[in-house]
Amino acid sequence: MGRGRQKAKNTKVARDLKYFSPNTDLTALQAELATSGEPDYEDKWADLYPDEQEETATDNTDSGSNSSN
Repeated sequence: MGRGRQKAKNTKVARDLKYFSPNTDLTALQAELATSGEPDYEDKWADLYPDEQEETATDNTDSGSNSSN
């Protein structure tokens, strides 16, 4: 018992937050989205591991030589 008042307060706060819409500076948002501050993604680990295509090409040549035995 006694949760009615607390639940009503929580519901009021949740409703206020749900329908709250602060003023948005759309020109600042547009300027931020228009400029790309980050460079394109570059995989720093790409040189450490062989590509999958190269692996499958070597696997196919190896399996062909084993089938003739």
